[in-house]
Amino acid sequence: MHIVNSALRMEFPSAQSGQYVDAQVDDYTGLVRSAFPWKPPLRMEVRARSSLPAAIASSTLDSANILRGTAGFGFWNYPFSIRGDILLLPEAIWFFYASPPSNMALVPGVPGWGWKAQVVHSMRFAALTATIPTALSVAYARLTGTSRPAARWMQKLSGAHEALLAVEMDSWHTYTLEWRHNEAHFWVDGSLILTAPEPPVRPLGFIAWLDNQYAIATPQGSIHFGSGL
Repeated sequence: MHIVNSALRMEFPSAQSGQYVDAQVDDYTGLVRSAFPWKPPLRMEVRARSSLPAAIASSTLDSANILRGTAGFGFWNYPFSIRGDILLLPEAIWFFYASPPSNMALVPGVPGWGWKAQVVHSMRFAALTATIPTALSVAYARLTGTSRPAARWMQKLSGAHEALLAVEMDSWHTYTLEWRHNEAHFWVDGSLILTAPEPPVRPLGFIAWLDNQYAIATPQGSIHFGSGL
């Protein structure tokens, strides 16, 4: 990472297929989650672009001229590390991108990849009550191929709200996030993209990143993680 024309440029020019790479800035390294620095109300504004366009369909993975992996900026609870919580469930409020083969199908009718405004609020009582119905509906989807009930329960379990961003990721845009106690708002270039009720309320950490990972979690019960795209 380095500064170019007053902008932070995140890149990994030496990346090779099959090897994990990550360019990242954050403010939570070394902290337990209770000490993460951000909680509502707050407002974040970022002006950003990518060097390559976003993938718009699963078939675009064969193209060399797409942004591969995941990227974004915003706030999350870094759920993949023990930081003082017993339940390591994801909480996030951010602008998030994933390319195929990622397929995190958390909201019915929204593709599991793409450039999105996204809220994930798993650490809440309603998520606990949704655990068994989600497991049963996923089993039903695997047996019958009917995934609509499982998709609805996965959204209830994750507390996810999403909206695809209808802007070119490789052009400059202004991204604004307003995190309140009862709802979150996302704007792109001043246009409201998503209003999400009941966002996370626990402290979160800021992150801006670019990596070559992927994740798959579908209503059919497919769960897989990998890197080295």
